[in-house]
Amino acid sequence: MIARTGSALVAVVLITSCSQGQRGSEKLTNEIDSVSYAIGVEIGSSMRGTPLKDLNLAAFSKGMREGLDSTATMSKEEQMRVMQGFNRKMQEERMAKEMAEGEKNRVAGEEFLAGNGKRAGVVTTASGLQYEVVTMGTGAKPLPTNKVKVHYTGTLIDGTEFDSSKRRGAPAVFPVGQVIRGWVEGLQLMPVGSTFKFAIPSDLAYGPSGGPGGGIPPNSTLLFEVELLEIVE
Repeated sequence: MIARTGSALVAVVLITSCSQGQRGSEKLTNEIDSVSYAIGVEIGSSMRGTPLKDLNLAAFSKGMREGLDSTATMSKEEQMRVMQGFNRKMQEERMAKEMAEGEKNRVAGEEFLAGNGKRAGVVTTASGLQYEVVTMGTGAKPLPTNKVKVHYTGTLIDGTEFDSSKRRGAPAVFPVGQVIRGWVEGLQLMPVGSTFKFAIPSDLAYGPSGGPGGGIPPNSTLLFEVELLEIVE
């Protein structure tokens, strides 16, 4: 990622790029030309997949020129109003998309849990948590006040892996009472030395907000294989 550059340099590069009549008409004859092109490619690439890719380049170039020359015909107040309106529209569209995605995930999760709960060996608790014993240990069961050491792998119902202590090469250590509700309940069912599989409904996981970092979409049902290694004193 190229470091943030001065606004004047970026403005000159963008104006030059936007003012070309056709693709490939700008020749790169020296270092500044090449640097200018590289910055332009980075900025253009960053706009892919966003509403900014649909910019009116002629209007954009005009705005950049007039901004540099202090001859802008749009007042600061009007600029702010236009941008606030655009940002509000984009936020509403994003929220609508997230709600639609969340509803789709909720329905898919419910259908998965309904089928999974019928499999031999799967137990569904009163909360809706589902678990399956892979290996039953013989140690003590942790309490919410305990800290535990575990290995785990987490996936979405389509098999997409979003987290794994095994892939990182080190067990996770954390207080039982400070994780998602499905884990709080599930860990207390496991004697030390056990490996369980969990299917965690979205309301016992991250719900409509989705997981941190964007790896877990809203209203996702989560699948985990958890090995309880020890209760940490």
